[in-house]
Amino acid sequence: MIQVTPVILCGGSGTRLWPLSRTGFPKQFLCLTGNESLFQQAALRLNHLGNADIAVASPIIVTGEDHRFLAAEQLREAGIELGFALLEPVGRNTAPALTLAALAAMEGDADPVLVVSPADQTVVNAAAFTAAMQQAVGEAANGTIVILGVTPDKPETGYGYIQINQAETNAGVHAVRRFVEKPDANTAQSYLNEGGYYWNAGMFVLKASVWLKALEQFRPDILQATQAAWDKRSTDNQFMRPGMAEFAAIPSESVDYAAMEQCPGSSFPIKMVPLDAGWNDLGAWDAVWNVLPKDGAGNAHLGDVLTTDSNNTLVHATSRLVSLVGVENLIVVETPDAVLVADKTRSQDVKHIVTQLQKTKREEHTLHRKVHRPWGWYDTIDEGGRFKVKRIQVKPKASLSLQKHHHRAEHWIVVTGTAEITNGDKVLTLTENQSTYIPLGEVHRLANPGSIPLEIIEVQSGSYLGEDDIVRIEDTYGRNGLIG
Repeated sequence: MIQVTPVILCGGSGTRLWPLSRTGFPKQFLCLTGNESLFQQAALRLNHLGNADIAVASPIIVTGEDHRFLAAEQLREAGIELGFALLEPVGRNTAPALTLAALAAMEGDADPVLVVSPADQTVVNAAAFTAAMQQAVGEAANGTIVILGVTPDKPETGYGYIQINQAETNAGVHAVRRFVEKPDANTAQSYLNEGGYYWNAGMFVLKASVWLKALEQFRPDILQATQAAWDKRSTDNQFMRPGMAEFAAIPSESVDYAAMEQCPGSSFPIKMVPLDAGWNDLGAWDAVWNVLPKDGAGNAHLGDVLTTDSNNTLVHATSRLVSLVGVENLIVVETPDAVLVADKTRSQDVKHIVTQLQKTKREEHTLHRKVHRPWGWYDTIDEGGRFKVKRIQVKPKASLSLQKHHHRAEHWIVVTGTAEITNGDKVLTLTENQSTYIPLGEVHRLANPGSIPLEIIEVQSGSYLGEDDIVRIEDTYGRNGLIG
């Protein structure tokens, strides 16, 4: 029986999919194609690899501190048990991320086959994906490094390529001759004409020990630095944090550059299994348009959309009616606090808008109006000079932290469900249409003791209404000293 541990690389901010993707809620957690997020789709695909010869363990997730609860909650919603989440204090690219996962997977003298996948891809043909991955797992169990290569259907300039050695093929598994960088249009067309070239999907299958040995040969500095960070790790339930200072000192490098591109011709055999399963890397809005169902005029519309005499458009409406008249090749993405209108051929340039948001320190770069927290979410529905109004939902059996504020008082009105409210030395139980007042500086907590979601309207008033005006005294989720 081959023991397999899925590893899902869940970093990145997806700047080219703004305004839906933001630093606080990046693209891998969005539902762009169906009812599951891209992250959930990746986890479910890998969870289905098991058969009579393959046993699949709970996944290892490599993500950032800010997204830990989001990843754990989305796995729970998908019915998948989290193995554990490795929390990177800063981004150091995919080679250190995979190294952390390999070190974690080998705890207790284990050495599973790691099936490594990004969290932000789509696959149309799940059966073909499973068959290719199971074949790759069988090869990797014998010590081979295996990469998945997507069969190209056009001269794509946005992906790196894998060239196979067509003379070394066995049962559909090819020896890798070389990796090549993203080509220009003419070179990409020549690859397509020549054959033997595949898109690099960034999915790898290999034993944990094999990765560590390859890294020891090709980039011992990354291995040593990551090992130092791993040795300084701390554990909080299913969350593991490498040493912060040690991790920040790791050289930033991708899996490809650190080792994979050096494997052909070395003592580490690397092979490729073709993947012909309707794969797509949703890097920008034009790629989202490509994978969505369309009407007879080539329009892909999500949400409340009306159009007339418009062709080849993508509209994603979140909170209101969006209408198009007599336009072509447009992308329109509407959210409650921002609207993007772009030429479909220029969708890669959305990142320049995000850069401007960063430079001017606008909140639209980081957060949506609706902000998700481990206990639920809040939506800022109105605000002025000395007031802010929020709609807050608390999950059943969940609670906010015990806290106080230096600069604001709060009024709470229960809309749905039952609220258990700590207000100073009093504990109140309020139901629909009942309310309470939290004076400035008073210690308080909001909890949902019921079995249905609790919703309240919160009206804040005071001289300063920022989210950093929280003195957190006690927190179920270990966020003492953190905002949110």
